[in-house]
Amino acid sequence: MGDHTETLQIKFDPEKISFSELLEIFWADHNPSSYPYSRQYRAVVFFHDSEQEELAKKTRDEIAAKTDRTVFTAIEPYSNFYNAEDYHQKYYLQANRRLMGELREIYPDFNDLVYSTAVARINGYIMGYGTPEDLERDLPKLGLTERSQTDLISAFQRRN
Repeated sequence: MGDHTETLQIKFDPEKISFSELLEIFWADHNPSSYPYSRQYRAVVFFHDSEQEELAKKTRDEIAAKTDRTVFTAIEPYSNFYNAEDYHQKYYLQANRRLMGELREIYPDFNDLVYSTAVARINGYIMGYGTPEDLERDLPKLGLTERSQTDLISAFQRRN
């Protein structure tokens, strides 16, 4: 496996969402007191400058004080980001042959599929993330046929 950590990289517009708001979401969506059993699956926040570093450490310390637990989430300087291999991209979606077939017609270039916000949402819904209301709101915007919309709803419901 090598010496790596599975992460995601978020490119954001600070005019629309701040680093502080992203940190709030991050801290709320994982268990920072969970001990990392391997480097591959540890939790980490990478910072790009001293302001981000200070804010990440401040929010980490606030979580520790609020929960009275050790926070194992690492805070480290960003250095490089490498995309996962194609077979890891949109992993759950790739297991759904019908949806994947339709999306490959829309996105013949696999990189376009990987970087599509709509495809990221579809993959998340397949994994059971979001609410039924979110799915209902997004469904008409995803560019899917009625049959694929039905498949997506079914996949979502199986996970919830």
